[in-house]
Amino acid sequence: MKTYPLYINGEFIQTKVEQEVINPATGEIIARASIASAAEIEAVLSSSRQAFDHGEWPRLSFAERKEFILKINQGILDQARELAELETLNTGKPIKETTFMDIPSSAKTFEHIAQNFEKYLSAQTIKVEDAECLLAREPMGVVVLIVPWNYPLLIASWKLASALAAGNTVILKPSSLTPLTALELAKIIDSAGLPKGAVNIINAGGDKIGSGLCSDKRVDMISFTGSNPVGRQIMGYSGQNSKKLIMELGGKSAAIILKDADLEVAVNGSLCSSFLNQGQMCTQMSRIFVQEDIYDKFIADFTAKAKRIKLGAGLDFQAQMGPLISAGQREKALAYVEKAKEQGAKLLCGGRIPQDNNLKQGFFFEPAVLADVRADMPIFQEEIFAPVVCVNKFSTSEEAVSLANKSDFGLACCIWSGDERLAQQVAAKINAGIIWINTYGMFYNQVPYGGFKQSGFGKELGKEGFLEYTRLKSVITDRSAEKKPLVNYWYAL
Repeated sequence: MKTYPLYINGEFIQTKVEQEVINPATGEIIARASIASAAEIEAVLSSSRQAFDHGEWPRLSFAERKEFILKINQGILDQARELAELETLNTGKPIKETTFMDIPSSAKTFEHIAQNFEKYLSAQTIKVEDAECLLAREPMGVVVLIVPWNYPLLIASWKLASALAAGNTVILKPSSLTPLTALELAKIIDSAGLPKGAVNIINAGGDKIGSGLCSDKRVDMISFTGSNPVGRQIMGYSGQNSKKLIMELGGKSAAIILKDADLEVAVNGSLCSSFLNQGQMCTQMSRIFVQEDIYDKFIADFTAKAKRIKLGAGLDFQAQMGPLISAGQREKALAYVEKAKEQGAKLLCGGRIPQDNNLKQGFFFEPAVLADVRADMPIFQEEIFAPVVCVNKFSTSEEAVSLANKSDFGLACCIWSGDERLAQQVAAKINAGIIWINTYGMFYNQVPYGGFKQSGFGKELGKEGFLEYTRLKSVITDRSAEKKPLVNYWYAL
């Protein structure tokens, strides 16, 4: 069985303690991965700090940095097939998703950053009265990147490409549920020849190493994507030695379907926004609001198509939905559905463990559609991270906006309408960081992404997301007449 080591200061480190990595579609062990102890955490913090303060990476020219980042891009493309299969085995998601979305998008992120980061880092000069100010972008320093289990390689790439291109040294910690593609990425980075300590990749449960990693004063910045409870823990740890944070947390996103929408497109788009990646997305449209004029037709078509979604192991090209990531995640989904039924919601389909003998060994869960859900129910308010969706009706667009905003989260929203002007007006009233109109889930490397309210703060992607990994320095030079600024006279005798 393949064993994956840690990657610290340019060396592959096999530890005495290892974990079993599970395929959630079968429950089988697919690999073993080294687990970092306190000794490895100290080594990674020390080497990252040394590499930033005295090493090569922050001091390379832009051209040299670009060359290395393009090598990582090419390394991902060269191993795209193997990475897609590995991601599918580790996460359970269908192979068509990893093949056509996750892996190529990961590579594209490195390519985009390589081609644009020098422009993003360009200095700006401002003339102010009798002085001139140079605004210069510098790397933050040592950056810890903490990545979730739903998009292990893609979200790691979002963070790593920007952090590296900005000149930081990096500690990447994938989820211990899905560490394999990140640890495989270590081999690509090593083959690319990056200076020692520029990138370090470790594996362990957050409960074991979170405090030591996130509270240490040698760390300048933490970029975290994950759940709100863990995010709050990290904020507590980081407060012991203040550092910059990016927090991309949970969501309870809403889709608004207006009566003039193309119904077929809205139904199909809503299926994707609800059930892609088994609903395990922070941008999942788990609340769908449909204008009453078309509600009955929408709910009939949506439910009929949800029932036909084919569950199966990810490597089956006919499978449309894989398993949930763990038995615990499935139990959580079941509990929410049962609670909603007790509170008066109507289960229209799914919401149970499938009886197919071929699926019994995995953590499969039939996509659930519920109606008659009230805004005070937990299933309406709380993130489940499963293929569970609530469908409600509304009469006016103002009511739809009110329902959509009735959430502690503010990550994303979909609006489906044939009237683009009306859709834009609705979008302006939605309290969310990203709005899609007549589409869903389109992430572009040029466009920043991030949420409001309890969905966190900071951005990924785009120029704005890249600059999160930099600090801004102001250098002010006197330009007064005769080189004698006002301060020259302040205490003159």
